Amino acid sequence: MINLIKRVVPAVLTDSPAALVSMLRCAEIFSDWVQIDITDGLFVPSISITSKDIAGVGMKISWEAHLMVQDPEKYIEDFYLAGAKRLTIHYEAEKGGASDVIEHITSLGMGAGLAVNPETPVTVLNDSLVSRLESVLFLAVHPGFYGAKFMPEVLEKISLFRRLCPDVSIGIDGGIKASNITRVAQSGVNEICVGSAIFAQPDTAASFVELTSLALEGWENKKIDYPTSRSNMASARALCAVMPNFSYSTLPGADAPKWSMPIATPPSPI
Repeated sequence: MINLIKRVVPAVLTDSPAALVSMLRCAEIFSDWVQIDITDGLFVPSISITSKDIAGVGMKISWEAHLMVQDPEKYIEDFYLAGAKRLTIHYEAEKGGASDVIEHITSLGMGAGLAVNPETPVTVLNDSLVSRLESVLFLAVHPGFYGAKFMPEVLEKISLFRRLCPDVSIGIDGGIKASNITRVAQSGVNEICVGSAIFAQPDTAASFVELTSLALEGWENKKIDYPTSRSNMASARALCAVMPNFSYSTLPGADAPKWSMPIATPPSPI
């Protein structure tokens, strides 16, 4: 079984090149990895900075781009040249064409991630897609804006997916704050992307440290409440049918799989 790194990931969403520089310089103090959200005004209403803006920053830490855009294929080369280590596209933006986009991303040596919106059923994550991904990202809000309300029902989807895929890196994005991050960590995620609860706070470094500490409480307890409702039992059976490499012999209620996750230790704030 592979080891999955547990970490809180600062998530940057802005339409201002100046704010981008400021946020990234802050993130460099306390993290070695950051997610930069990209929006096009089509897939979601907001419009963000671009790959050219990122390329001009002079990044000192590794970063990934979360592409909340229509036709992500046309963005891949630009973000590769800008230095992205991972590109996460949305299933809803490509659906049947996601496989080809993932192939393009990985052919350039970048990790490929696939994001799913809150209303998208977990059954779309079939074996042929998941086996080629570096990560699966579950949105806990409708994407595109800072400060959106957290949708706790997404945690049930995550628990089900973790049950079936103990070796897959799972992230969550949207609405994460100090009041819910411990429970989020217990659901089965190993990457927790946080935006406004870090960057909209007076002391970004202190906020990151607090959120990481609260997430560790959840990861150390590892209490994953697997869904047992009729609808989720049906989802489990359906997902097993399309994911033969990640199937399990019994439905929720059996012993939980063991998943080992080393903790990413953030650098000490300066």
